[in-house]
Amino acid sequence: MDPTPPQVACFEAGIKFGSLYHQFAGTPVSPDSADSLARAMEDAIENQPYCESVTVSVRTEALQAAIEDADAEYTELTGRFLEVEMVIEYDGVTVETSMALDGDYPLMQVDDLRD
Repeated sequence: MDPTPPQVACFEAGIKFGSLYHQFAGTPVSPDSADSLARAMEDAIENQPYCESVTVSVRTEALQAAIEDADAEYTELTGRFLEVEMVIEYDGVTVETSMALDGDYPLMQVDDLRD
């Protein structure tokens, strides 16, 4: 099977989300370090082929609430603290994707696909 350019572009988006999520899940994070961690995540994923842009936002209110209920001044990064948007371009195809909470689950999805 030879995948179509839209299939490859969607596959590449999935690879980048898997890398972003699993590379950084568990990283110690606090409100003071949230912005620099988000920039590091963006920079790391933008290095990958076909990635045009990545925007990572840390849900600081949720982060602060988790820390208030903990014994430490930080918590570990999980998907519930992240909002991510990513644009992948492959062979004339643009895929816009995002990750946001669906209840308690970080849902990664294709938002738009243009040939």
